[in-house]
Amino acid sequence: MKDFIFIIGPSGVGKSTLAKGLFAHYQGALAEMNMVPEFGIPKEVDPGVFEEKVCWECCVAQLKKFHELGIRHIISGDFDDLRTRDIPAVFKGYQFITLKLICSDEAELRQRMENRGEGLIDFKLQRKMTEKINARPLLLNEVLLDTAGKSEEKVLEEAIGLIEQTESLVDYTYEMPEKELFYSWVKSNHLN
Repeated sequence: MKDFIFIIGPSGVGKSTLAKGLFAHYQGALAEMNMVPEFGIPKEVDPGVFEEKVCWECCVAQLKKFHELGIRHIISGDFDDLRTRDIPAVFKGYQFITLKLICSDEAELRQRMENRGEGLIDFKLQRKMTEKINARPLLLNEVLLDTAGKSEEKVLEEAIGLIEQTESLVDYTYEMPEKELFYSWVKSNHLN
């Protein structure tokens, strides 16, 4: 049993779909960073940096509260890839796994983005994000799941297998990797 299941990866790779499938399977909790209620942003701060910080810290507090209340298989994602490097530090002592989703087929990923129906897509930025996230080495308790050429059901099946078969390290020494290894939407939007 995992305390926490984190799902990360570039846009269009299937994170939200997988999160919903895992929630239906495990019936734990699902809390994504974008679920934070509306809040005002002080005029004297950088809005992008402030918003990301507030959302991250609220999400962490919510996740830990779920755990404190006895809920397990708490699923979370939809946060800046740079925050992925914080997971082993913030969740040390817990049974957690991070599923790093990639799509090794660039044409398939582009097609997924085009089919989302969410308006204009910056494919140049998506390619940059995908390359950076794919190239980054795996962190503690992080496993890779390639979604290319797989149905939603097959990705869910493989994810459950990884979650059930991967033993989580709980007690470890962690040296936080350099920021430059991670993609950051805050930086990509020139907000940091």
